[in-house]
Amino acid sequence: MLEVRNLKVSYGQIEALHGVSISVEEGKIVTLIGANGAGKTTLLRALSGLIPVEAGEVELHGERITKEKPHKRVARGLAHVPEGRMVFANLSIAENLEMGAYLRKDKTAIAEDLDFVYELFPRLKERISQLAGTLSGGEQQMLAIGRALLSKPQCLMLDEPSLGIAPILTRNIFDQIVEINKQRGLTILLVEQNVNLALEISSYGYVIETGNLLFDGPAEELRKDPRVLEAYMGG
Repeated sequence: MLEVRNLKVSYGQIEALHGVSISVEEGKIVTLIGANGAGKTTLLRALSGLIPVEAGEVELHGERITKEKPHKRVARGLAHVPEGRMVFANLSIAENLEMGAYLRKDKTAIAEDLDFVYELFPRLKERISQLAGTLSGGEQQMLAIGRALLSKPQCLMLDEPSLGIAPILTRNIFDQIVEINKQRGLTILLVEQNVNLALEISSYGYVIETGNLLFDGPAEELRKDPRVLEAYMGG
């Protein structure tokens, strides 16, 4: 579904991605592993069009989107839940979700997707009129994922969904990520510091370090790989 070839991204004179290539198969959960500053967030931001690429190509469903504007990529089915969630703090839960469907006209399908989000995250329905800025970190993460789902994506990119969230809620959110993948057949590209949990729910993984792709493989193999165990899972 998503093909990235030799992607290079620079911030001024500093090259943040040095020709990264990844492939995300349709209907799968794929995870990007790496330390802080490895280039994972930069990669997702480049894929969603938030920062320009210096070289390389990005294809979605075989069509080149390397230079397309972010809203065009959303319309094609590529959604991005950014690090830090970025909910609209002064809008209610309902209004945040409506913003997710901004590009859509299919009211019946939008209503069905709203029901799906409220079924996934009952807390959101209980607090439907509450301002997003007053929610806990975990609730804001649920809202950010729900808002992305309202854009009717085919590929969902999640950047650090467990960041700043209590462990019990982290497990709940990851369970729902699996449900989204199962029930909707949604392709998911995941960036996550909790490497063990990320690999547990993924089928494939890529390891990135200082803007370079080091190695990749099936998630189950990476969980046992001595390099991954030593660097990211405490030995």
